[in-house]
Amino acid sequence: MNENYYKLVEFVKSLEVDVHKFYEKGQAAAGTRLRKGLSDLKKMAQEIRNDVQDVKAQRKNPQEPQQ
Repeated sequence: MNENYYKLVEFVKSLEVDVHKFYEKGQAAAGTRLRKGLSDLKKMAQEIRNDVQDVKAQRKNPQEPQQ
């Protein structure tokens, strides 16, 4: 699988601490960190979406070998 996918999964796991601190302990600062993390997550997901689209386009229209 794509390396970016694994980075995304690990990043989501890293947000778990702030999710717990914000929702269970009520720490406002954790909520701020969580919101920033989710914004970064959105950017990472968009990069993967763009990569998927590029791969699909390459598979649909493979370059002919040049002679």
